[in-house]
Amino acid sequence: ELAEKRLSADVISFSSASSSVKKGETLLDTVNNILAMKVDIIVLRHPNPGASVFLSRNVNAKIINAGDGTHEHPTQALLDSYSIREKYGKVEGKKILIVGDILHSRVALSNIYCLKKLGAEVKVCGPSSLMPKNLGSLGVTHFSDLKEALEWCDVVNVLRIQLERQDVNYFPSLREYAMVFGVDKKILDSLNKEITVMHPGPINRGVELSSDVADSKHAIILDQ
Repeated sequence: ELAEKRLSADVISFSSASSSVKKGETLLDTVNNILAMKVDIIVLRHPNPGASVFLSRNVNAKIINAGDGTHEHPTQALLDSYSIREKYGKVEGKKILIVGDILHSRVALSNIYCLKKLGAEVKVCGPSSLMPKNLGSLGVTHFSDLKEALEWCDVVNVLRIQLERQDVNYFPSLREYAMVFGVDKKILDSLNKEITVMHPGPINRGVELSSDVADSKHAIILDQ
């Protein structure tokens, strides 16, 4: 909303939790009712994968996908790639590591598509149980060792564990995950170079990222 207002758009905020959707109205009927009031663009955040594509094929308005289920989050990927370009001057040729719950992350998939299109090299790191089976077809390789992965990259984009989207336990405990895949100051200080730390938020401090890293000079999280 802030971004839209800064670009001089008139914004109507709409939540399905307090709308006719809750009373049984379909998504398409609800959107058509809004469009009847002459809306040009719909920014859609939806729990179901493909909701934005479905709408784009059925309504006469521009659809911006602000996240659909565990599928994609293009707006965040654009933000992340812009942040990397702002930091380094370009994205092309940079080595970007994405750490965490790749399987359930819409941010990860959109980042992979966007960064590779812009010429970056992308690799992922995390438990094998949190890696999608189609990693190879995305042109991405998997590190199982965090230290080795961090030595390789210029930028690490750390993702949180998406507990609300997991229906089974993918690893023994959060404590064990933090010990093996958590990015903390100790592991950053042990590297042979300085890297940039990113996180799309919200951060689970003490799990995927320690507070001393999140608040350090390595991090561009607030800019991002």
